Amino acid sequence: ISLGIWATEPLLESSPSELCLSHHRAQPLPWFCAWPFLGVTLGISAPQRRLMSRRVLAWQSAASAARELVVQRLLLVGKACENEEQQLLERVHAEEERAHQSILTQQVHWTEALHKLGALRTYLVDMITSLDDQGLLVSLLFSFARTEVAEGILEPQESLKLNFNQSCVQSPLLHRLWACAVLCCLTGQCLIHIDEKTLSPHLSLSEDKRTLTFSPKKAKLDSGCPERFDHWPNALATAPFHSGVCAWKVRVEQSCAYKLGVCYSSVPRKGSANEGRLGFNAASWVFSRYDKEFRFLHAGQPQPVELIKAPTEIGVLLDFAGGELLFYDPDSCAILFSHRQPFLEPVFPVFAVAHQSV
Repeated sequence: ISLGIWATEPLLESSPSELCLSHHRAQPLPWFCAWPFLGVTLGISAPQRRLMSRRVLAWQSAASAARELVVQRLLLVGKACENEEQQLLERVHAEEERAHQSILTQQVHWTEALHKLGALRTYLVDMITSLDDQGLLVSLLFSFARTEVAEGILEPQESLKLNFNQSCVQSPLLHRLWACAVLCCLTGQCLIHIDEKTLSPHLSLSEDKRTLTFSPKKAKLDSGCPERFDHWPNALATAPFHSGVCAWKVRVEQSCAYKLGVCYSSVPRKGSANEGRLGFNAASWVFSRYDKEFRFLHAGQPQPVELIKAPTEIGVLLDFAGGELLFYDPDSCAILFSHRQPFLEPVFPVFAVAHQSV
């Protein structure tokens, strides 16, 4: 025993007013030190105390290092954001100046053209009113020359150079940070239910209306229903999105042929033409898989998506007001593909399945 002190008298007779010899304090003896626990208190050896001290120092050091790591990384993220903000604001300013100068140049051009037309009109009016018929015939050739000058002044045409180019604010860093922030801040995922009236005869719907299963044989459904896809294996959700930011997830691990995304209610639903295929018309935007090939499809223009492995689940993030459609991996929040385009009307979550189920 390191302190070499044991209670030699019955401790039951000790009172709280005695002094605690083990702590060397001139204070009333704490009751627990005057009780039989005194031996336990005094039995802690010096090596044990040193071990406990080292452990305390170790976790304090680890906690301090963790705080330092958090602060350093957040400072680095903040610095990167500040630099990106500065660069993007400079791009916006430069694009604003360019568009403004283009408009001023066009204004000068059309002002000069208006002056020419005004002078020509004045000349022709004076000539018609002041000359007789013979004089008009003599000056006819000169009038034709003036007319050619007027015809050379073209009508104003719309030009992209006169518009502000929104792509100047596109930034991969800002885009990924925004997507991660949105995904972290969303309180919950939207629950998507399939509208049974839109169901293709090649698809069957689970009882909870959340799982679609493909069948090569057509089911006996009311093909005359205007909402139903009568040929291609497509289906729409029950409710559209028309504002805000929303996200939903789709399990795709069982299927090797599917499409998922959004579409307008005006998407073609009848017939076997390509217009009825999701992504082959202007009213649908979908992420597609066929075997080992991944693509984004819209208006019949496929864009390949390179993936290392096939995802088991795909998240869809829609920013309706911002005109942003994003497909991501829910586990890592990695962006698989993003598409920017203003949405002019409410959009429905849409699905197509040609193998197994999603």
